[in-house]
Formats: sequence, C-alpha cells, structure tokens
Amino acid sequence: MKKIYLSVLGFSLICRMHTYAQSSSRDSIARNLKPGFSLGTTPDQDTVTYRPRRLRVDEINLVSSYYSQNGNHSAVTGGIGTEKVTDISNGLDLKLVWLNNSLNKNTLSVGLGIDHHTSASAAYVSITGASKTGGSRIYPSLDWTIEDAKKGTSFGIGSYYSGEYNYRSLGADVHFSVKTPNKMGEFGVKLQGYFDQVTLIYPSEFIPTSTTSTVVTSASGSSGESGKASIPSSPRNTYTASFSYSQIINSRLQIMFLADLVAQHGYLSLPFHRVYFSNGKDTIERLPSSRFKLPLGFRANYFLGDNIILRSYYRYYTDSWGSKSNTANLEITYKVSPFLSISPFYRYYTQTAAKYFAPYEENSPTQTYFTSNYEYAKFNSQFFGVGFRIAPPKGVLGWESLHDLELRYGHYKQNVGLVSDVVSIGLGFK
Repeated sequence: MKKIYLSVLGFSLICRMHTYAQSSSRDSIARNLKPGFSLGTTPDQDTVTYRPRRLRVDEINLVSSYYSQNGNHSAVTGGIGTEKVTDISNGLDLKLVWLNNSLNKNTLSVGLGIDHHTSASAAYVSITGASKTGGSRIYPSLDWTIEDAKKGTSFGIGSYYSGEYNYRSLGADVHFSVKTPNKMGEFGVKLQGYFDQVTLIYPSEFIPTSTTSTVVTSASGSSGESGKASIPSSPRNTYTASFSYSQIINSRLQIMFLADLVAQHGYLSLPFHRVYFSNGKDTIERLPSSRFKLPLGFRANYFLGDNIILRSYYRYYTDSWGSKSNTANLEITYKVSPFLSISPFYRYYTQTAAKYFAPYEENSPTQTYFTSNYEYAKFNSQFFGVGFRIAPPKGVLGWESLHDLELRYGHYKQNVGLVSDVVSIGLGFK
C-alpha cells in the first residue's frame, strides 16, 4: 500500500512542477530568477546606496487531489482480494526569498502535506475482519538554497519528515549546481538520506509471542488487550546520489540527462503482506535486507512555435532484485490564448518481475525470499489525462494575488487489473 500513497504524492508534485514550468517560456533547467525579480544595480555600479532586500514571500502554492483505485491483487491477502483505496491529499508550499550583502539570492521553501486514505484490504490484516480501514500521513519539509548568479552556482540543504500508522521517516539532503561559463548548461548533484522505522504489524495469525501484550488487529495500528507495550519496529535506510546535466541547445530545444544511485538497507518487507505457498500453507512476506537501484533518465523540451510546447521523458530502471523497467512520457502544452493552456499527456510503463515474486499459491516453501506483492510483478501500465491552466494578467477571477490555477485529471490502468483515477487542483499565489 505504500506504493499507492507515494503515487498520490508523486502526482501532486508533478502538478506543482508543471505549474512552475508553464509560468515561463523556458523550462526550469536554468534556474534563473523569476520574471519581475531584479537584482537591481550591481556592486560595481553602486556599492554605497545598496541595501540588501529583506525577506519576502515569493510564492504560495496549494495543491489538493483526490485519488481512487481498484483491483484484485492485494498483497495483504497474498496476491488476491480487493485493492480498493481512496486518498485525499493536500499540500502547501511556501517560498520565501531575500538577497544578502553579496547580492546572492536566498530561497527558503517550507512545505506541509497531509493525506487521508481508506483501504479495504487493511481490514484483512486481522483474520477476524474487524478493524479500521483508514489512516493519515503528514509530511512537512524544509529547504534552504543560496544562488550566486554571477558565478552561476547554487548550494542548499533540505530536511523531511513523514509519518503514518506503520512507519516514521526522517530525511535530509545536500544539493549543489554549477552552470557552464556561457550559462547554457548546468550540472547538479543531490545527496539524500532517509532513515525509516517500520512498525512490525503482523496479521493476527502470525503475531509473535513476544508481542502478545499488544495484539494488533488492524493495519491502522489499533491493538487489543492491555496495549501497554509498544509495537516493535525495525530500521530501513535509503541513500541516494542524484546527478543531472541540463543543456539549452538553442532557443527551441532544451535537454537534460539524469542518473540516480540508490542503496537501501534494513527491513525491506512488510509483515502484514501474506504469502501463500504452493502446498497451501501461508506465511508473511520475506525480502532481502539490501537493494540497489539504478534509474537513468532523459528529458527533452521543444518549443514548437509560440503556442505549442512538447515535453518528453524516458527512463530506464534496473535493480539488484532482478526487476527492469522502461518509462516513456509525452505531454503537449497548447496555449489557446496567452492566459489559457491545455496539456494532454500520456505515459507508458513496462517492467519485468522481481526474482522473488510469484502469484497466489505459486511460491515454493523452499525459497529463501518470497513475495506476492504485485508491485514486483511483471506488468505494463498506461497513464493518460489532461491539464488546464489559466493565468490571467489581473489574477484568477480578478484576484491579483492568485497568479494561476491548474486543474488536472489522470486515468491509470495496468494489464493485471489495477485501475485508478486522480483529480488535482493547484493554486499559485504571488
């Protein structure tokens, strides 16, 4: 179920990125100052009368989305059963900007997200079926970046927190970028670390003897008996090194190369995911304690005249569990008028199965590792939809501070039966 919540968050972030990207005739790969934001006179022109610009609110972005899915391969019941999930997600991003004594641009980004979801399969963590099926997640974030426009460099640090019923996560990152001498290219590096604690919530028939004082009857974390002892947890750490290089080829074409090195260590299974063996017996999911991932990506944005922008993306992925995938995405933004645009999009995805995956009652009891979670199965998927964005010069509905409004709808389907729909609305304030 973790994948579902990340998918919702990911879609919300995509909406935010599109909001930023469409507010300019250039993509964000150059990270220049926003239109209307001027550094004023340079130090050589006037070092006597200059005063650093004080802290001000540069942007406020609100994103809300509703997500609904259905399928019949729930990992909670061993690869069969309902995958019905609904999720309401709300996110707030606040961007503060100021100039220091050296005329360097400082940006402080503060984010807060809250999701509330219901999952029908959560009821089956308990064999009695008597359990709560909803939960919430909260995920604040903080990022500070300083940019030296004269040198073409930027440096920043960030921190994250995410928590819901079955995990707590703390994260931090350091990021750096430098532009080429002609400012047409930019190289970026980002180092991230996430340190999670996974709550060991077992199906009721597999609760270890040591945890009987807190018998867990649901994935919501509710417990029976005395509830005095805490439910045990296990660590899961993720380390990521991200590299990017972007290049403005000409006034119409911009490209970007991306590469990530990802290493995970710790408890990578979920104990409330059942596995049914070929002999009819069942147990809980068991996966290796380490995993290495290598995604490689390429982006190309092309400005086809004044009214059409083509945004394309391709990613190849492989990992140490034997799974490989390919992703191709295309979005076409058409400007109906200077203030109204429509953006249909399409994404195709295909992946091979991890070597530890097998469907319901097809895992062998002699295997060391096993899962029936269809996140690791062989499948292909399609995601398509459309976005609408308005940005009137006098503000949306005459409200000058409301700079833009974007509405997006997407439909997702896998060839193994999972389908979902998501509707998102984004508001940008200046």
